[in-house]
Amino acid sequence: MRLVIKLGSSIVAADNGELRTDVLKNVCRQVAELEKRGDQIVLVTSGAIARGMRQLNLSSRPRLMDELQAASAVGQGDLFRAYESHLAEYGTRSAQVLLTAADVNERSNYLNARQTLHRLIKWEVVPIVNENDTTATDEITFGDNDFLASQVAILLDADLLVLLTDLEGLHTADPKLDPLAERIAHVHRFAELKDLKIEDRTSVFGSGGMRSKIAAAEMASESGIPAVICSGLAPEALGLASRGQSVGTRFDAQPSKESSFKLWLKYAKPAKGKLTVDDGAARVLRESGSSLLPVGITAVEGSFEPGDAVEVTANGSLVGKGIADYSSQELSRVIGLQSAKVRELLPHAADEVIHRDRFVLV
Repeated sequence: MRLVIKLGSSIVAADNGELRTDVLKNVCRQVAELEKRGDQIVLVTSGAIARGMRQLNLSSRPRLMDELQAASAVGQGDLFRAYESHLAEYGTRSAQVLLTAADVNERSNYLNARQTLHRLIKWEVVPIVNENDTTATDEITFGDNDFLASQVAILLDADLLVLLTDLEGLHTADPKLDPLAERIAHVHRFAELKDLKIEDRTSVFGSGGMRSKIAAAEMASESGIPAVICSGLAPEALGLASRGQSVGTRFDAQPSKESSFKLWLKYAKPAKGKLTVDDGAARVLRESGSSLLPVGITAVEGSFEPGDAVEVTANGSLVGKGIADYSSQELSRVIGLQSAKVRELLPHAADEVIHRDRFVLV
């Protein structure tokens, strides 16, 4: 199996910022055992900011971006060395991989990151992935790396995404506040959770919480990858999760699976603008898989260039996302026009605003 395993700040660091050595060592032991069994493992970790805060003797999590980046820079090296040391104890090699949103937003960077991770796995090296917070802008707020973990799982076409936290899984209520809360062992479809109140609360160092983990699990599930949210404190959780046994909360993979390109477009490529279309255009996009032409567009929002992603909406509802072949300035001149008139005004423009091969329903 190919597993992507994510450790949140609540697992990596104690409330005082010290690394939870016993927890990390236990996880690394399980990872080494899985790798020796023949599984391919990628670890995604949080905790660099927490570790940096401890080393800098900061009493509370910084709020300014440059302070967060500096704390992460101080803590990242020490965090990786901890993983490297513990994995080496069990005869497993590791490598540090730092990614930013740009590495998944741009298709060429996305493919390069995938090739590097594939090569490390082929060499039987465990990649230790974290966001490159030192050069990031909004990445630090992505949700305690839950989003990053789902992106890595999709990028690698993983067999399983495991999100380790300090809870035994998703519960009917917050088990730290409600002693009657019951663990939800299995989620077949995410619609089952619509009436459940899912808390955002997380550790003093983390920025995620159960809600971001559910979102990450849903991204993976819709990409054909099952996910498990379970406790990183349990001594054998990874082995149980990898064998499909009951541990934490398991989320089934959904049957439909998009191409690698459309998964990237759907989850990793940020939209620079929005197109509103009429009912007829929305219907053919949803039902016929047709391309989007200028005649079906009623409004253009945002500033974008050819090659940027844009959202497509109808009657206030999101229809999908696609790669535009027009700039927003060009498109504003031809919305609602038939193709013959478009060719008169923009003789070198493409026939389609969004080609069907570069559009994904959302």
